[in-house]
Amino acid sequence: MKLHVARRSASLALAALAAATLSGPLRAQGADRGSAPGAVPYQTYDLPNGLQVILSEDHSTPIVAVDIWYHVGARNETPGRYGFAHLFEHMMFQGSAHVGKTEHLTRIEAVGGSVNGSTTEDRTNYFEIIPADRVNLALWMEADRMRSLAVNQTNLENQQKTVSEELRQRINNQPYSKAFLASQYTIPYEGMGCPGYAHPPSGSIHDVTAATLQDVKAFHATYYQPDNATLTVVGDFDPAQVKGFIQQYFGGIPRAATPTAVSCTVNYSAGFRMDTVQDTKANVPAVIWAYRVPPDSSADHFPLALLAVLFGQGQSSRMYRAVVNDAGAALQASAALSSRVGPSLFFGFALANQGVSADSLLTLMEAQVQRLKTDPPTEAELQKAKNTFEADFVEGRQTDLSKAEALQHYALFRPSLSEVNGDLARYEAVTVDDLKRVIDKYFVRANLSVVFDLPAKGGDR
Repeated sequence: MKLHVARRSASLALAALAAATLSGPLRAQGADRGSAPGAVPYQTYDLPNGLQVILSEDHSTPIVAVDIWYHVGARNETPGRYGFAHLFEHMMFQGSAHVGKTEHLTRIEAVGGSVNGSTTEDRTNYFEIIPADRVNLALWMEADRMRSLAVNQTNLENQQKTVSEELRQRINNQPYSKAFLASQYTIPYEGMGCPGYAHPPSGSIHDVTAATLQDVKAFHATYYQPDNATLTVVGDFDPAQVKGFIQQYFGGIPRAATPTAVSCTVNYSAGFRMDTVQDTKANVPAVIWAYRVPPDSSADHFPLALLAVLFGQGQSSRMYRAVVNDAGAALQASAALSSRVGPSLFFGFALANQGVSADSLLTLMEAQVQRLKTDPPTEAELQKAKNTFEADFVEGRQTDLSKAEALQHYALFRPSLSEVNGDLARYEAVTVDDLKRVIDKYFVRANLSVVFDLPAKGGDR
């Protein structure tokens, strides 16, 4: 089973790319049965050691998803520690007190389940999809590695090699990947008062290989603790039984010191930024641009998300029709909203047609951004975007794992988990005036960063 650093939808377009043991009664916090399209019924509570638990019953199939998010990603890393969260994405499968090396994988697969993990800017997740009658196995193994992960020199050296090779083969050796990472991290965020976002979750080969056992033990002790995690269980289970398992397996794990909060601010008019990447793997130029926008929790997130659909999702979007169909300047073109706990990005990507320079392509793309101001989206365009968004929203909550991930997202990214079942109405309430407001506020050249990806041989701006 491959472990991976999670990438957002744009990567598809790139085609490459402690304290004392605590115990005691559970403290109930809330529940929501949900009634809107795509609603996810849930109940939530905290263990005394700080572990947040979210349960959601779905008896339609005899399957359960167990999904744990540790609230650590690239934004928590400091210079010299870039890639530590990604390193632990792998280290967490190297065994614990009662589970042998790689046994976490083999035990789950032996009962017909699947298991994986991923790392982003804001979190690292680990999940199992398992037959309903073996939910205790997944919970027990997650608790065992939370309590007693084997962080030793042998496992560290082994996974340093694994992560370094993954970075070389799956990221550094892929066309357009270096430019994509620059456009999403170093160019828009570097020097902007948001250092954690100025490097990719995949990390640095140098930092990972230079890490000492003391370094990684300190990182693990800080972030991989119950009070920095959320456990979500979705599917065909008996709540009373699962609560008993959770108390039994996780309840005695000690609380650790609360990690230092991440400070992150961005200036939305700091000046135009640009970089060029010489790419030996690319055959034609690519252009990636990004506007810095507010966090996922901002009220502006809702019109920006619909604007991304209207402007850059699919062949009927404004940018695709103008740049690919009408001008014939690009093989593909898209735009998306990359949402984060901190300041996010609204970005566009285009792959140039033969003979089209990156400069010419950027000019065409910028013209479409400006057209949003001179020829604003219509009510009909907005309604079409809402229809598309709602269909994707509801479809994205069909499986136990997708529901678990939705619950996790709202628990971490939003002020209240209850928004998981009220959000669709907020998207539906967006008006054309809302779109105009965010276009005028964020789509300014002083807030724009651009990366050109040029073929190392023969490419020309």
